[in-house]
Amino acid sequence: MVRGKILRLNRIIDVDTKKTIIVPMDHGVTMGPVKGLEKIDLAFSKMIKGGANAVIIHKGMMKSLNLDKITSGIIIHLSASTLLNPDPLFKTPVCDVEEALSHGADAVSIHVNLGADSEPSMLNFMGQTARECSRWGLPLLAMMYAHGKLADNQNSIKIAARVGAELGADIIKCQYTGDAESFSEVVDGCPVPVVIAGGEKTNDKAALKMIEGAMLSGAAGLSIGRNAFQHNNSELFINAAGSIVHEGCSAEEAYDVLMAKKSVNILKINRNSFNKKNAFIPEPA
Repeated sequence: MVRGKILRLNRIIDVDTKKTIIVPMDHGVTMGPVKGLEKIDLAFSKMIKGGANAVIIHKGMMKSLNLDKITSGIIIHLSASTLLNPDPLFKTPVCDVEEALSHGADAVSIHVNLGADSEPSMLNFMGQTARECSRWGLPLLAMMYAHGKLADNQNSIKIAARVGAELGADIIKCQYTGDAESFSEVVDGCPVPVVIAGGEKTNDKAALKMIEGAMLSGAAGLSIGRNAFQHNNSELFINAAGSIVHEGCSAEEAYDVLMAKKSVNILKINRNSFNKKNAFIPEPA
């Protein structure tokens, strides 16, 4: 691997744990200003404070970020579709590697829906992108999703992950198979780091259990969006997820930490609110 890729991958994958928490925030193109992403700069700030290793955004959102406060890796997404399209599975190119570099990207990502009618076109774009990434020393994250009749089939997910690696991706994002044992086969069959997709918003226990299973399977981490930026306290959720990914905690331990910190925050909020109404009451030491 070229040195440029290694240097940039170190901004995305923790150099000590060799694991990563990536937060995709590219949903605005597909679904509009969804909950949690109405103000991209605020959402981005919460992800950084929570300890995310990297975020995924579209090129236009770079203008909305405070560049002086960026400590996480930036991955610029190169393909897109909208829910208004009769064929939303067709991810068309909207940016290229050189343009992403000009915006300051540490890596780029693309989305490929295997099994879709437009699969050949998306694979062609992936091949071109991988070639350009090698030329410029830029890491490529490939979101490889299985669709069609075997969308939720473990073998299809194994194929999807392997296809991404075969075509030159440096990190694979794919669907979770539901348990550590079956997902370990996906990881074992893919020669580059694999991170799980978070999917739709779920409850804290289910999300943390999924993360725990992925890490037990040997995954390199996670790429989780709505369960992070739509959380009532997204900063704390990322922090709890990080305790599993980077520290090896169990889902139960991470949940206990999350609940404890929530309780502390609620007390602080109530106390601050009370003091505003009753200015004569001193803050505790």
